[in-house]
Parts: sequence; structure tokens; C-alpha cells
Amino acid sequence: MVRTLATLLPALFLTASVFAQGCSDAGFCTMGAMKPDQPFNKKIELRLRSMEVTFYRASTTLTPIIYSATADMNFSLNSKTSFQLKVPFQVVHGRLAKTSGMGDLSLCLTRSVYKNERFDVNVSLGTKIPTNHSNKTTDDGAPLPMYYQTSLGTYDAIAGVSVISRNWLFATGIQHPFNRNKNQFFWGDPHWVAQTELTDYIHEYAPARNLRRGTDVMFRAERNFRFSRLNFSVGALSITRINRDEITAADGTRMRPEKAHGMALSALATVGYSFNVRTGVRVLVGHKIFNRDINPDGLTRELITTVSYFYRF
Repeated sequence: MVRTLATLLPALFLTASVFAQGCSDAGFCTMGAMKPDQPFNKKIELRLRSMEVTFYRASTTLTPIIYSATADMNFSLNSKTSFQLKVPFQVVHGRLAKTSGMGDLSLCLTRSVYKNERFDVNVSLGTKIPTNHSNKTTDDGAPLPMYYQTSLGTYDAIAGVSVISRNWLFATGIQHPFNRNKNQFFWGDPHWVAQTELTDYIHEYAPARNLRRGTDVMFRAERNFRFSRLNFSVGALSITRINRDEITAADGTRMRPEKAHGMALSALATVGYSFNVRTGVRVLVGHKIFNRDINPDGLTRELITTVSYFYRF
């Protein structure tokens, strides 16, 4: 088994170079019923309480690199219902600045609504709570694009459903923000206009003043290969913004950029190894296939790698 794992890990990383990015970081595709690489074993009673620590690195379509450490805690309320809490800390390095801080908190309630020997059906309801107003600035007060923010700055509602079998996972979900954030980035800000050497680069970032994101709908399809201790999967993830983002224009009016909606399509691969029934590790890697043309929210992950350690109790 160890020899098998050693063989598959390099293959997984190689595969990732042609597959696509993982979640968009708006968050719902790693919550509850919508999570990737979910366990399915009818012979062992699963422990619904778990603690997972994940380390994440993502490059973007511009210079920012995002690093994140997340504590993902799950608690069983009864045999069919569990509660999830995710607490991330994020660091962003880019040409314009270095920022860090708590990411948005995720809370999710998941219930098993149907089970038989062949598949399970789970549903989830959740929310994301902002930890700041998405208005971080440079040291001299220049408002930063959303790429550099550690919070999306909005209260979001989330719902989803999944069907899981030994070999397949299908999941769909929706995420809807209820408010605009307080980001102030736009090209005509006096701080950025004064820095003429950055003019061309600044215009590569989409304006995001008082951004209100559109509603996202996700779909995940995943093929799993499960062994006694080893499992790996390949899959596709689409996230479609069904209505356009809304921002405040330079003249103070509200506007919706023409191309700030549509689908972002990704593919991803995971490999996991269980040391025993309680503990294990998981690696997820991916790379973007294509994204929306305009992304005021900065959620444009080009290549991601996550490493997780989980403990069930």
C-alpha cells in the first residue's frame, strides 16, 4: 500500500498541471454536502465528529499569491445531522501589497435525507459571515482590489444537495449575498492616479467599489477510486454567476459591468490516505480551465494546492 501511494502521488501532481482550479473561495463548494472527496463506506460506522486542518496555496491570473490555513470542524448532532464550522486565516502577497487576516467564517448544517446500500443523499443549509468590510488599503491609504482582501465583506446564504455512491459524487448548490461590501478600489482613485508607473498594471484589476456579488450556482461531478486505505478522485466543478456583479462607478452611480457574470469551469484531482479509521491526509491540486471575463471579486485562482490532515473522533 505504501508503494502504491508513493506511485500515485507524483502522478496526481502531474495530472493537476492539466486539470483546473478547485473552489472559487466564495466558499460554498467546500461546505457540507458540496465538499469534494466525501467518504462512503457501508461496512464501517463513520465518525461524524472531525477536525481537519488544511493548508492552501493559490496563484491568481495576476501577481497575487494566496496562502491560507483553515480549521474545519464537524460535529454530529445526531445520527443524521451534523454541523460544520470553518475558520480560515489568509495571507496575500502581490505587487501592490501584502495583506493578512481572518477569512470569512462558514457555518453549515447537513442532514442525511436518504440512505441505502448503493448511495446516500445529503442536504445542507449554511451561511458565510464576513470578518471585515473588504476595505483593506496599502500603507499610504490606497484602496486595494478584491484580490488582496481577506474577506468578501458580505453575509451569504448557502444551500446544497449531494448524491454519493462508492464511485461517484454529484453535488449542486447556490450561494446568495445579501449586501454590498465597503471595498473602494477603482482606477480613478487619486492614490493610484499619482503612481503613473503602475497605471497599466492597475487597469488589469476590475473596479470593485461597494461590490455586490451576483448569485452563484455550482455543480460538481467527481469519480472516486476507493481502496482499503487509499482513495483518489478526478472531477469537474462549474460555478456560474447567474446575474451580474454590481459596483459603484466613478460618478457615484450604480452599474453592472457587462461581462461580470457567467461560468467558471474547473477540474481537480485529490488523493487521500487513511492511517487508521480516525486519521489521514488528503492532497488536492488543480488548475483553471476558463473563467469569467470580468471578476470584480478577485476570485480567479489559476493553480491551487491544498494539503489536509483530518482526525475523526
